[in-house]
Amino acid sequence: MKRRNFIKTSTLAGAGMAFGNFTFPTSKSHILSLSFDDGFKKSFYRIAEIHEHYGLKACLNVIATGHFKSFHTEPKWIPQKLLGDFDDWNALKVRGHEIMPHTWEHLNLTEIPVDKAKENIDKCLAYFETHLEGYSAANAVYNFAYNASTTELEDYALEKVRAVRTGGWLVLKDTLVNPIPVAAIAARLGCWGHGPDFCDDYVEQEVNKFLKSDGGWLILNLHGLDEEGWGPIRSEYLDNLLKRLIKADYLEVLPTGEVLNRVRKK
Repeated sequence: MKRRNFIKTSTLAGAGMAFGNFTFPTSKSHILSLSFDDGFKKSFYRIAEIHEHYGLKACLNVIATGHFKSFHTEPKWIPQKLLGDFDDWNALKVRGHEIMPHTWEHLNLTEIPVDKAKENIDKCLAYFETHLEGYSAANAVYNFAYNASTTELEDYALEKVRAVRTGGWLVLKDTLVNPIPVAAIAARLGCWGHGPDFCDDYVEQEVNKFLKSDGGWLILNLHGLDEEGWGPIRSEYLDNLLKRLIKADYLEVLPTGEVLNRVRKK
């Protein structure tokens, strides 16, 4: 599904709601992953800084060729001049943040011939293998552009990586959350997003619903901060969100790969 095809929710409570209080359940059964895509240099450093302030690790997914001057996919939402390079991604990885592949050139792989789509996956993963220090395909999550995939493409990627992240509507049937993994098996992870405008209210709504639920693993797909990217969130809102969430001892805010790696260590 293309970004422009996401259902656009209405503003629920205006700016005031963004700094309200969550109602916390008592069980320790909730995991939240804020999965940031594309690789906006300024935003990703700021996202990392905000996470570090609360003792958290950011979940950052970058386009393999985003730093190439020839990159031109979706210039309205992903202008090349705003994207970082693998010097940046290695620097953030050293600081403890998670860097994962978000495609070779940000194409919707369901709209091109399947052979080219598979080649696109291969080129992306090979580039990460060569340029991201400490990269391990066995622990990697491949994040489909536009959260668009097919079963064939998911199966192909899962021959090479630990998990794939795609649209929740494609892999989750009667729920908005993934089950918390209990076994080290290949995983299809469903996520949800909102745009193209600021999505602070959307995130607030979804997190509140999740906190009142019986639990599971909610993955929200985000992009840049402030004015950067499709469906951005405000840096002030992200800071306040994490400040509130770390108060809930039943909830963990984790990158997707770390959730899966915990299972492997059991």
